[in-house]
Amino acid sequence: MSKPNATVTTAPVVTTTYAVTGMSCGHCESAVIKAVGALGAVREVAVDVAAGRVTVTTAGEPDDAAVAEAVDDAGYELAGRV
Repeated sequence: MSKPNATVTTAPVVTTTYAVTGMSCGHCESAVIKAVGALGAVREVAVDVAAGRVTVTTAGEPDDAAVAEAVDDAGYELAGRV
């Protein structure tokens, strides 16, 4: 007896870059990576402190409000998408 083929649907991977103010050092980078990386759909976080940019790779469209809250909780301010 054969089993029917199961179809697995996965969300597309989306990479979004945000402007973040207030970051100035390696500690800032670590804090933002930890806070944003803890969000459920986040697969990868990259921070460019000098440019004030945070690039987030997610499964599906990111929840901008959740990313903003995580950045805020880390002590910085998300200024919007770049």
